[in-house]
Amino acid sequence: MSPTTRDVIVIGARCAGSPTAMLLARKGYDVLLVDRATFPSDTISTHLIHPPGVAALKRWGLLERLKATGCPAIDRYRFDLGPIVLQGAPGVGDEATSYGPRRTVLDKMLVDAAVEAGAEVREGFSVDELLFEEGRVVGIRGHSASGGVITERARIVVGADGLHSIVAKTVSPEQYHDRAPIQAGYYSYWSGLPLNGAFEAYERAPGRAWASWATNDDLTLVVLSWPMAEFETNRQDIERHFMESLDRAPAFAERVRAAKREDRFYGTPVPNYLRKPFGPGWALVGDAGYLRDYITAQGISDAFRDAESCVTALDRWLSGSGDFETSMLKYQLDRDRQVMGIYEFTCNFAMLAPPTPEMQQLFGAVQHSQEAMDGFAQVISGVRSPADYFSEENIGRIFAAAAH
Repeated sequence: MSPTTRDVIVIGARCAGSPTAMLLARKGYDVLLVDRATFPSDTISTHLIHPPGVAALKRWGLLERLKATGCPAIDRYRFDLGPIVLQGAPGVGDEATSYGPRRTVLDKMLVDAAVEAGAEVREGFSVDELLFEEGRVVGIRGHSASGGVITERARIVVGADGLHSIVAKTVSPEQYHDRAPIQAGYYSYWSGLPLNGAFEAYERAPGRAWASWATNDDLTLVVLSWPMAEFETNRQDIERHFMESLDRAPAFAERVRAAKREDRFYGTPVPNYLRKPFGPGWALVGDAGYLRDYITAQGISDAFRDAESCVTALDRWLSGSGDFETSMLKYQLDRDRQVMGIYEFTCNFAMLAPPTPEMQQLFGAVQHSQEAMDGFAQVISGVRSPADYFSEENIGRIFAAAAH
């Protein structure tokens, strides 16, 4: 390796890339973090940071910074399923709070933390291609806003550049458990929109679900989904179809109409996949390596988890305490073990099919137990696994509690 070769280059400086760069820099590695965007800037997002993601911010010493932005805390999740309403806590103990910050706020905070940790950050830098030697990624070639071509080398290039990752596109990693987009979602921001709960979610089968929660600047986000079969038709007049969908819950629709929309609609369908997140000279974190439907809004928490896990694996290799293949395979297996249950649950939930009689009976029992309602909220927040919550043993406890 050349003396000018860095330890790590991270492509993408949002909620997967900046934490990866920050954590590596805190360990003393020479890290370059690049992004074609400049910060603060926005990106399509569900915004929500569930308690596992909030716990990561706390570990990193960044939670108080997030609180200082004025983003309201969320300590209740309310699910209106029509005939049944469930309301529970999204976490437990001292880790029971969520936040829904604007990405203009969150991403800038994370970029600043990476800089403070010692990473070099280049904003407004577009990566044009990866560099290879003997089949191994050894660096990048790109250009700044001024147009100058720049080449950088590193022992490892990390793709934290999302769905359209140039790293993933170039190396073509194995992709598995993939499913086409199931639904399309759109959201915007309203002022003067009061909420019955800190987080409100509605499902109106067949084919509609939406949620709302408070974000920065005294605004409330409302995000709504409809099936992919309606995508092309509905995108021709998003506002009309959006509001007509809300009319399935008239009281909520009335509150939205009484409020003021402060921005345009944003949205897109997303595919569902897991990708092998490493190979010779490269690694993937966040949406570049794993993506699922946004209906459970766990993407930011997933990105934070990936960053910590990937950094642990890279540190083991970079420090010489473990080989690359073994360290990174553990990263992949740990990720897949943690996400497969919620991946399948999310894909099934996103179908927005009418609940089966068995599921209606279960939710009817859940509403009679605060513990059971908390447990359901914690499945959505990523605190509890679907396999555990929907196990025969736990379902038996729920029905037993309802009988009393």
